Amino acid sequence: MADLLNIGLSGLSASKTQLSITGHNITNVNTPGFSRQNASQATTSPQFSGAGYIGSGTTLVDVRRTYSEFLTNQVRSSTALNSDVAAYKSQIDQLDSLLAGSTTGITPSLQSFFSALQTAAEDPANIPARQLVLAESEGLARRFNTVYDRLFEQNSFTNKQMAAVTDQVNRLAGSIGSLNEAIAVAAANGKQPNDLLDARDEAVRQLSSYIGVTVVPQDDSSFNIFIGSGQPLVVGSSVARLEVVPGQGDPNRHEVQFISGGSRQGITSQISGGELGGLIRYREEVLDSTMNSLGRLALAVSDQINSQLGQGLDLKGQVGSALFGDYNDPALMKLRVNAFSGNTSNAQPAMEITGTSLLTTSDYLMEYDDTGYKVRRLSDNQPMTVIAAADGTLSITDKNGRDQGFQIVPGTPAPAAGDKFTLQPTRRGATDISAILDQADQLAFAAPLHSQAELQNGGNGVIGQPSIDNLQNPLVPADLSNLSPLTLTYAAPVAPATTGTFTLSAPAGVTVSPATLSITPGQSNTLNYTVTSGGSTVEISQTFSGRPAAGDEFTLEYNQSGVSDNRNALKLADLQSKQTVGVDGSVAGSGFSFTDGYGELVERVGTLTAQARMDNEATGAILKQATDNRDSLSAVNLDEEAANLIKFEQYYNASAQIIQVARSLFDTLISSFR
Repeated sequence: MADLLNIGLSGLSASKTQLSITGHNITNVNTPGFSRQNASQATTSPQFSGAGYIGSGTTLVDVRRTYSEFLTNQVRSSTALNSDVAAYKSQIDQLDSLLAGSTTGITPSLQSFFSALQTAAEDPANIPARQLVLAESEGLARRFNTVYDRLFEQNSFTNKQMAAVTDQVNRLAGSIGSLNEAIAVAAANGKQPNDLLDARDEAVRQLSSYIGVTVVPQDDSSFNIFIGSGQPLVVGSSVARLEVVPGQGDPNRHEVQFISGGSRQGITSQISGGELGGLIRYREEVLDSTMNSLGRLALAVSDQINSQLGQGLDLKGQVGSALFGDYNDPALMKLRVNAFSGNTSNAQPAMEITGTSLLTTSDYLMEYDDTGYKVRRLSDNQPMTVIAAADGTLSITDKNGRDQGFQIVPGTPAPAAGDKFTLQPTRRGATDISAILDQADQLAFAAPLHSQAELQNGGNGVIGQPSIDNLQNPLVPADLSNLSPLTLTYAAPVAPATTGTFTLSAPAGVTVSPATLSITPGQSNTLNYTVTSGGSTVEISQTFSGRPAAGDEFTLEYNQSGVSDNRNALKLADLQSKQTVGVDGSVAGSGFSFTDGYGELVERVGTLTAQARMDNEATGAILKQATDNRDSLSAVNLDEEAANLIKFEQYYNASAQIIQVARSLFDTLISSFR
């Protein structure tokens, strides 16, 4: 009877434990990361009797959680990937809306500016039309400034978000380290602390939503957590931490440092996965290049408009004034070069933009050692060729000899060996552009030279207005005035020749090359010649048509009073479609116009945005599938647990009945001795 009682008690104890486990499962149905548990039972050691071995009841061997390391790893990696893509998408969606918006993008302002130029070109003496050009130039500059401000705000948000994410990483890493220690102690008796293991798995899953991790299980049931390229974030109960600090080469571009003990290591470029990886990837792939592309466009607009205005004359007959501010102001030149915070010298080189059409959208890293300067283009990690001029300035070309569009002015003091500098030719272009001209009559819409036929000419030859084909920097009115008048005298062809000639004569001290030009009467001809007057060398081209008579003369003079002349205004308007951005001097026809250059930027961002949206859907589906697979095995099923409740309740009642029977037998036995 004692044996029967023990059997009943063992069943009662086992059933009670099973009911407790089932209740524990039910109450944790909504606990994140909880894995349902179940108990393993086995028979106790049987006792030998003359008739054989008789069972002595049941015992609980282990309480296990329903768990698959493979499925858990799938959820962890899918979470890291999805969080990366989601963070990237949330940022690029905003950028795409900003750049492509009809009220927020650059294109509407560009179109309005050039439309105002076209209107003014139709009536160059109209002051209100000129005022509209000034107003639209201010609007264009402000639009560049506004878009840059939005991009800078997004960069600042990225910096703050990186700091917030690393705080969460550090918090979860500390939690995992504490759980590692508790699990190692609890598992020392050979049994697994299921709830602690679930809590740690959930902490690691949450950690993977912030940063990509690699998990390595240890023999004592603890986890070692690695990030980046193998940096140990958690080793047992020892925990390192991450810190976001201003960048060494650009304080506006924060970096992530790995801190272990007393050592620090920059790991920004090595981080992938999770929200932190997505933010860093967005900044490197999209935000930086967008700010540089926008800055390059602003520099090109400023340069091309100002340069063309400098080739014409205003209503007062003066050389045109600049419409936009000087992008090579000494203060702005210094802002394009950032000295690394760890430099040993106080050297602060400056950067002068020498050709806006040659600029790329890349940043550069410049290092100084005992042998001189070394420059590397960061977009493709290509080393550059550095050429030092006699005055110390440094020109930068790539391996193909292509000028990068800027030069470095080292300045004083000289750098020390090991000093590094970040070169950002175009980063600030969009915020530095400003409209500075406020007098409408100073817009140079007239060309500096004009041609005319002498009234006594006997033929019907028509000479076109001259165009100066080489940039005059600066345009010198006195030199152009001194070449006036330049006379072209026609000599008719003598049979059997079919081409006539123009003899070019100029005032004393002025040279013309070539001195004679051939034309075919009755056809359209182009006259090309070079005039040197004072310190100016002017390459001139103009058309000629009709049939001049022998001795007919045509003159070229300085356009002192070209109030109604709109030729330079038309050249300004033509800049809208001229290829002046991203030109490769070694490739004919390369480059973009202003509109196409901005359109290429919008198209690139739009393509990346569409790709990010597809990636977000794909990774979301992968994460859902991985989560569903894990839940199908480990999650609590209330229907199943309800059935277990009934089953184990019946087991409990049956075990209680065994005890009742043992008691009745014992009472009967005692009664028989009374």
